[in-house]
Amino acid sequence: MTDNNNPTAIAATTDCSDETKVLILGIGNVLWADEGFGVRCVQVLHRDYLFPDNVQLMDGGTQGIYLVQHVQEADVLVVFDAIDYGLKPGTMKIVRDDDVPKFMGAKQMSLHQTGFQEVLAMAEFTGGYPEALLLVGVQPEELEDFGGSLREPVQQQVQPSLDVALEFLAQYNIFPTKREQPLPDEELLAPDQLEQSRYEGERPSEQEAFRGGDARFLNRQFTTQED
Repeated sequence: MTDNNNPTAIAATTDCSDETKVLILGIGNVLWADEGFGVRCVQVLHRDYLFPDNVQLMDGGTQGIYLVQHVQEADVLVVFDAIDYGLKPGTMKIVRDDDVPKFMGAKQMSLHQTGFQEVLAMAEFTGGYPEALLLVGVQPEELEDFGGSLREPVQQQVQPSLDVALEFLAQYNIFPTKREQPLPDEELLAPDQLEQSRYEGERPSEQEAFRGGDARFLNRQFTTQED
C-alpha cells in the first residue's frame, strides 16, 4: 500500500555528472523490529546492486547528528526509514525535498528521527544541504520487540521501496548494475550476526531472552525483582 501522489513522476530528468555526490541512507535500529526497516533497505541495495563511485550507501543506524558531515557532502540524498504516520502498518509514504523534515517528525517515535531532523537543520544552516532529497518511509507495525525483525507488512515494502528509490535515481541518470550474484555474507554492510536471515534464525526464544530490552536499563516495572 502506498500513500503518495504519483511515484512514477517523482522528478523530471535531471543532468547528473560523475561529480554529483549521491548518498543513500538507511536509518533506524535493527534490534527493535520494524525500527530496522531503513537499514534493511540499504543492506539489500548493497547486496544486490553495484553503484557508480559517486554513490555512497550507508547504514546510518541511530547516529543522529554524527551524520551531518555526510549529508552536507551529498548533492542528492535518499533516506529510508520507518516512520509513524498514523497509517495502516506497511503503508509507504514518499516525501520530497522541503517536506522531508516535518515528516521525519510526524510522531517523533524514536530518538534517531529527532536526531535526523537536527541533521537536516544543521546541514541547511551551514549551507551544505542536498539539492534533491527523497524520503521513503513505511508505517511500522511493531517497535517494542527487542531482538525482533521486520513484521510482514513492513517486510513486503522493502522491494517496492527500493524500486521507488531506483526510479528516483534514474531521473538523475544514475543506473546501478544488478549483480549477477548477491554479495557473500562477508561483504555485506551488516555484521555477520545482524545479517537478516541469520539474525532471525538465531533469535533466542522468549523464555531465554527478555523481549522488552535489557532489563538493567529499563523501568523497574519491567525488571525482575532483585531487592
